[in-house]
Amino acid sequence: MNFNLQEAMEVLERTPRALEYFLSGLSAGWLECNEGEGTWNAKEVIDHLIDAEKTNWIPRLEIILQEEENKTFPVFDRFSHLNEKGNRTIQEKFVEFQQLRTQNLAKLKTLMESEPDLELTGIHPAFGPVKLRELLSTWVVHDLTHIAQIVRVMAKRYKEDVGPWIEYLSILKK
Repeated sequence: MNFNLQEAMEVLERTPRALEYFLSGLSAGWLECNEGEGTWNAKEVIDHLIDAEKTNWIPRLEIILQEEENKTFPVFDRFSHLNEKGNRTIQEKFVEFQQLRTQNLAKLKTLMESEPDLELTGIHPAFGPVKLRELLSTWVVHDLTHIAQIVRVMAKRYKEDVGPWIEYLSILKK
C-alpha cells in the first residue's frame, strides 16, 4: 500500500491554489470550452469540487469514525453543481474552494490526530464496504483526475489546429 496521510495532504493542500494559478485571468474561451454535450468545462469542474468539499469527503469520513452501527453514506450527487444558476465569477469560486478545503483539512487533521485505523469502514451506496484509507486516497486521486480533465479539455480546444503535430500530442488522442 502506498497511502501516506502526510503525502495525501500535500496534494490536497495544493489543489485549490494550483487551479487558481492555472485558470485565473484566462478568457471565457478557455474556461467554458468542453468536450461536447454532457461534458464539463473548467468552471463546472470547480463547482463540482466545491460541492464535494461540502457534502462528500469529510461527512463520509465522520460517518466512518462514528460509534453508531449504521455507517451508510448518503448518495453524493456528482452532477448537482450543474443545477446551480449563480453568477459567481471564477475568482469567487476559487475563494470558496480554498476556504472549504482549508476548513476540511483542518478538520481532517483534528479527526486523524489519534491516528484512527485506516482500515475502518463505511458503507458506500454503490460499492458497499469501503475503507477510510480508500476514501482518503480517492479524495487525492479525485483532485488529480479533475486537474487532468481540465488540462485535457483545454488541449482539445486546439485539436483541429495543431495539424500534423497531433502525432506527438498524446493528450489529444484520448
